[in-house]
Amino acid sequence: MAKFLTLNTHSWMEEAPLDKLEILADAILEEDYDAICLQEINQLLDSEPTASPLNYVEVAGAPAIHDDHYALKLVQLLSQKGRDYYWSWAYNHIGFDIYQEGVAILSKQPLEARSILVSEVDDETDYHTRRALMAKTQVDGRDVVLVSLHLSWWGKGFEEEWQKLETELKKLDSPLVLMGDFNNPQGNSGYRRILSSDLRLQDSHFAAQRSYGQATIEKDIAGWEGNKEALKVDYIFASQSFTVETSQVIFDGSHYPQISDHCGLASQMEVGD
Repeated sequence: MAKFLTLNTHSWMEEAPLDKLEILADAILEEDYDAICLQEINQLLDSEPTASPLNYVEVAGAPAIHDDHYALKLVQLLSQKGRDYYWSWAYNHIGFDIYQEGVAILSKQPLEARSILVSEVDDETDYHTRRALMAKTQVDGRDVVLVSLHLSWWGKGFEEEWQKLETELKKLDSPLVLMGDFNNPQGNSGYRRILSSDLRLQDSHFAAQRSYGQATIEKDIAGWEGNKEALKVDYIFASQSFTVETSQVIFDGSHYPQISDHCGLASQMEVGD
């Protein structure tokens, strides 16, 4: 049985980010996740590059990793606590005028990674620029393809992004696990588009034998200005060959403290062929 986690971290935009990074690391250690997908993973534009990022797998075209890279800091902290993860990062765009922002994958096992430009634009100064990070690794001794993504809203780029991603993923023959911030609430057109895809994906939260929690955003946050509803926009979608035992909203103040403007989602699944 394998354990998966996804979280839009909000990284350095959070108050007391180092304290929250420590909470995230301790939760990863306690829960012993096999694979982790993270979004809004940032480094300052003008911070210092690091010479040899620990356990880092570079993808073509990515900027140099800096000393303050959020995922690097997390991997270093986990290593100090006795747990090593391999990791990779795909760069999306400049965020909040000062950060290079992207998506990351951490895996217990070595991985092969590449990024997929899914947006129509490819301009780091345009926040519409989006890349998905795809990594082939092993989970419970079986080949699995992980995808970490942070997609656009329905009617604002999602349709084109999903079509490009779907086209690439159809070429693969390994089981898939897509994790991230899809910016499409449960039940809307984008959500239905994913579930009707020829990829034949299942929503872990509905497929689980036991699921806990519902919403992953509960207030007015960046990208959801004026929101008054509790919405689920963060998901783990997996191939039909996976048997989903549990799915749980975490970092919600009940199951671990809140450490981001999003809650996380964790799932325990038996890896299929």
